[in-house]
Amino acid sequence: MLNQFAVFKRLPVWSVRGVLFCLGLGVAHVTQAQSNPAAPAPAVQTAADYPNKPITMVVPFGPGTLTDILARILASKLAESLGQSVIAENKAGADGNIGANFLLAAKPDGYTLMVGATSIGAINVTLHKNTKYDPQRDFVAITNIATVTNVLVIGPQVPAKNLPELLALLKKQGMTFGSSGAGGSMHLSGEMFKKMAQADMIHVPYKSSPAVVNDVIGGRVDMMFCNLPICLPLIRSGKLTALGVTSVERSTLLPDVPSISEGGLKGYEVEGWFGLYAPRATPAAIVDKLNKAAVKVLQDPDIKSQLLSQGAVTVGDSQEHFDLFTRDERAKWAKIIQEAGIELE
Repeated sequence: MLNQFAVFKRLPVWSVRGVLFCLGLGVAHVTQAQSNPAAPAPAVQTAADYPNKPITMVVPFGPGTLTDILARILASKLAESLGQSVIAENKAGADGNIGANFLLAAKPDGYTLMVGATSIGAINVTLHKNTKYDPQRDFVAITNIATVTNVLVIGPQVPAKNLPELLALLKKQGMTFGSSGAGGSMHLSGEMFKKMAQADMIHVPYKSSPAVVNDVIGGRVDMMFCNLPICLPLIRSGKLTALGVTSVERSTLLPDVPSISEGGLKGYEVEGWFGLYAPRATPAAIVDKLNKAAVKVLQDPDIKSQLLSQGAVTVGDSQEHFDLFTRDERAKWAKIIQEAGIELE
């Protein structure tokens, strides 16, 4: 066989062409194969024809959670704006890490997005030592959807009518604060308060928000930094006393309750937030299109009203602004987590 190839190589050029022609391989085919040996690349998705198929919106928490509710409201309106279905798909577990890992593995073509909470965008990367993703390295922060404040509440057994009275009590005695789990916004709100107030406060973690709420009302735990939508009905009914919201400004849902910063702990600020994300390598033109569509949706008065009914205040900012915001939030929470010595598997 080697000798046959050797003979073939010694043939004049015109003879080689003749043999190839007889074999049905014209010169044009040889030239094309030499200049383009690889198969033609598939067409690249552009912003002009995006989207041309349904979009999956990953929800890294379970059905009925605030993240899930906000994601479904946004998905419905985005579908109208983009002219394609946007399907919210729950991938819950591991404090949102299962859903985030799904986005990490997704193709960066704009057809897999995620609505992520503060934990995914700023906390888990420090809190969980085995986190596979880095939110700033691996994801594109498209826009901040909405913010939600927590509210400091006490049960009937705590003899304080306002925040200054509570701070005075904390100088004399230790107290307990409950949360729905270590590392969540309720827990970290309490850790920040504890540090700034220089108070003796012991954290009591529970497995759910209703469980800790019941124990605050029952007097088994002194206080909690409750997600406003969860505790608002109980505050209005008088079962819980609200001493301050964790946002800088007062909440429109509790206009008579001052912020913690306003009430005596100047500079205190904690807000939960929910962002829209895509994989990092998603084309910039598609990210820009998604940002503009989402911001337009979030400016809709009906959407603002729907989100406010859930205790959430719409934002809808630029991709650049949201990216800087998430970096600042990550640095803030990393400091709190490290100083408190909190680390989860």
